[in-house]
Amino acid sequence: MNDRTLIRAAIAAAQKARQHGNHPFGAVLADAEGNILLTVENTVVSEHDATCHAETNLMGQATRHYSPEFLQTCTLYASTEPCPMCAGAIYWGNVRRVVYGLSEAGLYEMTGDSEETLLLSCREVFAHGRKDIEVVGPLLEEEARQVHEGFWE
Repeated sequence: MNDRTLIRAAIAAAQKARQHGNHPFGAVLADAEGNILLTVENTVVSEHDATCHAETNLMGQATRHYSPEFLQTCTLYASTEPCPMCAGAIYWGNVRRVVYGLSEAGLYEMTGDSEETLLLSCREVFAHGRKDIEVVGPLLEEEARQVHEGFWE
């Protein structure tokens, strides 16, 4: 599978999260060959836990099931650019490639004055670490934006 197919899988997970009453974010973990290993939704509302972002949920599962050596060969696909908390989870979980749909700046435009968004790119977070983490995005940003339409109003 390619990046476009896999980012669409993350966007589909975000749509499911929204349908389940949660914030519209989804994440997918794929191995080096592009095989989907995990697909996870945001569960902030349903779990009553502000830290249950899609990427932190995914990294929790990933680090329980896979070694750090294996995870460094994987790619995390996020429907929206990982926030600083999620970027930290990705960093500590040892995933070395991230592809995202909607940028943090694009989300910020949609949320307006909401306290839900911390405007700090994942690239900037990763730049303060000692691991080389490749970041690709925004990719298919308009498709990724659609799952947020009307949610933050």
